[in-house]
Amino acid sequence: MENNNIKKQNAFVSEEEKTLNWEEIQTSFKKNFGTEVYNSWLQKISLVKEYNDYLILGVPTRFFRDWIVSRYLDKILEQVKSFKLSLNRIEFKIIEENKKNQEFIKIDELNKVTEIKDSILNYNRLNPNLNFESFIQGKSNDIALSYSKKVCEHISRYNPLYVCGGVGLGKTHLLNAIGIELQHNNNVMFISAERFMYHFIKSIKKNDMVNFKDFFRKSSVFIIDDIQFISGKESLQEEFFHTFNSLMDKGSQIIISADRAPMKLDRVQERIKSRLAGGLVVDIEAPDLDLKIKIIKKKIEEIESQFKEKINLSDEVINYLASESKTNIRELIGILNRIIAFSRVHNKDLNISDCKNILKDVFNQIRVITVDKIQNVVSNYFNIALSEMLSQRRSRPLARPRQIAMYLAKKMTTRSLPEIGRRFANRDHTTVIHAVKTITRLSEQDDEMKKNISQIKSLLLEQ
Repeated sequence: MENNNIKKQNAFVSEEEKTLNWEEIQTSFKKNFGTEVYNSWLQKISLVKEYNDYLILGVPTRFFRDWIVSRYLDKILEQVKSFKLSLNRIEFKIIEENKKNQEFIKIDELNKVTEIKDSILNYNRLNPNLNFESFIQGKSNDIALSYSKKVCEHISRYNPLYVCGGVGLGKTHLLNAIGIELQHNNNVMFISAERFMYHFIKSIKKNDMVNFKDFFRKSSVFIIDDIQFISGKESLQEEFFHTFNSLMDKGSQIIISADRAPMKLDRVQERIKSRLAGGLVVDIEAPDLDLKIKIIKKKIEEIESQFKEKINLSDEVINYLASESKTNIRELIGILNRIIAFSRVHNKDLNISDCKNILKDVFNQIRVITVDKIQNVVSNYFNIALSEMLSQRRSRPLARPRQIAMYLAKKMTTRSLPEIGRRFANRDHTTVIHAVKTITRLSEQDDEMKKNISQIKSLLLEQ
């Protein structure tokens, strides 16, 4: 009888008393993140200490930690919570890799360069459709287009060529077009900053940095897309700096794109920003009405040619789409595709009234929302000074608006948790996680909070 009572007691283990099976969690990581992400990043995470409401996980380097936090932390927390609901945060500890384990990594020396080369080819082939002929010129991009063509005529005359502009305005198209134009007579390397970092980390893990350096520094034309990606990654910046100098010394042409001007790159070494600014910096601005109309008409021609069908959109409708789209070219094409699909399905010629009805959610939602904008709107809404909201004071009249602003920054921008934390007076990402959880809970339970969130969102979308 006593044994039965013990068994019954053991059958009811509280949430807090559960012990995680890390191998089981790693298996779920591999399933949910995919083999490549798991093998490159998550496999090396170890469980250091488990507490009731948080975990301490071990990673080999600061770089690993920063990468995982900026890219995968939310989903990792979501995964581990599925095994233990009481967990609400994760902390990372830097643990040096066991050197003995590294001795077991054996790579055929003859295949090291080939491996890098094959991987580059798989991920960074030049797109033959993104050429100068298919690039539509307008006032917002004519300077960038002009100098991109001149680089192809006179290599190293404008070095580096730095193309900057917002998302979806044609930077990658121009870089790709330059690569296509120069690839026949030059050794062209075209890669995104993210892939450059991937190979950098992979080479460190395989003790293969010599071949990494040789491979990337032998190109006569080096094109790297989205350089803002190196922000905050010190070891990657160090390698990029030396790669940049080596290529410049040998007279290679360097072309770079970013979402902002060199001196506005956040958490990038001053010496790198200085070298990027020392070349030719050209800006692509948001398209004006004429360019958007040209783009729509060109896209319609391409669709008609590809699918051998006639698309009937009046000039009035085209002008409406161009004038109402306030963001970038990529989203303009998405809007056009939506209209064409509706027209096909319903087999009718659309008028402006139809378009307004089809796109009412789109045109109400498409607004550029930034962390700065959220901070200003929230501080104004609660009638408090922005400096007070961002201060270290923890009184309820300041803490709650601060948490709401963090919550909206997570929900309405693409900024990572660490980035959001930095914008709120360098607070830790765990503070942002706590704010998001708190406001999510309150907005579900408190009608006043739900009303506040709804009104602030409306103000953000109206501006």
